[in-house]
Amino acid sequence: MQTVQTIDELKHILEANKNKTIGLVPTMGYLHEGHQALLNRARKENDFVVATIFVNPAQFGPNEDLDRYPRDIERDLKIATEAGVDLIFNPTPEEMYPFESGITIQVGELSTKLCGESRPGHFDGVLKVITKLFNLVQPTKAYFGQKDAQQLAIIETFVHAYNFPVQIVRVQTVREGDGLAKSSRNVFLSEVERAEAIHLHKALTLATEHWKQTNNVDEAIAIGKAHIEENTAGKIDYFEVVTYPLLQQVSEQASQLLFATAVFFEKARLIDNILVDVKEV
Repeated sequence: MQTVQTIDELKHILEANKNKTIGLVPTMGYLHEGHQALLNRARKENDFVVATIFVNPAQFGPNEDLDRYPRDIERDLKIATEAGVDLIFNPTPEEMYPFESGITIQVGELSTKLCGESRPGHFDGVLKVITKLFNLVQPTKAYFGQKDAQQLAIIETFVHAYNFPVQIVRVQTVREGDGLAKSSRNVFLSEVERAEAIHLHKALTLATEHWKQTNNVDEAIAIGKAHIEENTAGKIDYFEVVTYPLLQQVSEQASQLLFATAVFFEKARLIDNILVDVKEV
């Protein structure tokens, strides 16, 4: 496995592999089993696998945890090597953003809901780095986890709307044995919070099961919220049910529904979701 930090080095290696199918796995590092699932899928489906490790400052707000975001590059390289990654791109912020162009990408309505409502500008920053990575790597396929469902929906919609020549591959959320979604931010949970955090997925499960039985979205949301409030000390940011991938109000025409929640604990904000195929209910 090769590791490079500059765009010139990245381009040089990719040029030597231009006739191969390329799988791209963008990450912010501190890799866990969820990332491993993305890497393993990419390794299985492509000739050449590129993983990026870059804590993207453009997607963090002024009061968010950019400086505290966990980092362990040596551990990341070990996991990537074991997964069969061919190339790691680990640039600095200065390499990725050498100057301020004044040109921005604005997500619009899709970024005003769910996580975007409390994180203005976050998804603009996500598309900023994703656009650069797609242009630099020119992957055949790019891999994203379903845990970050709003991010996945925005990227899928962006790629489709602007004809990016890349296939977006969804990979299901990887969970701990007790149901907690794998996340780099789980390390910030106290022992008590870690025990409580399993109730996010339990609440989503209760809500989806109630909706399947009654078709009542409002009741499903109320049940999910109540479960979190009764079983955790966390503060609910949102608990919502929307269509996927456009994240709109539920309608009879919807083919997929996203049951999603975000909860603030003392030092971590956790997200989780369940995607339901309406036709299979």
